[in-house]
Amino acid sequence: MADPQHKPIPEVMSELFELAKGYARQETVDPLRGIGRYLAFGTAGAIIGGVGVVLLMLAALRALQTQTGSTFTGSLTWLPYLIVLAVAMVFVGIAASRITRK
Repeated sequence: MADPQHKPIPEVMSELFELAKGYARQETVDPLRGIGRYLAFGTAGAIIGGVGVVLLMLAALRALQTQTGSTFTGSLTWLPYLIVLAVAMVFVGIAASRITRK
């Protein structure tokens, strides 16, 4: 009679392969499927937020150029661009501080 604890090597290798495949699926593929929706909504939100900030900066630039009268005329026409760039850098700084905050 064959001993039940001693299996042929091909059968053991087959079981080992199935066990490794199941473990890999459990630890990698299944969690990735779970975060797919999270990443999709996060990416969509980031794109929409980015477009919104760009449009807001363009609106601020246009307002500085048209609604300030003769303040930014002549040799000061570059100043609204600098102001809007500074405000945009403040937004970038705030966003960067939120990323690294613990």
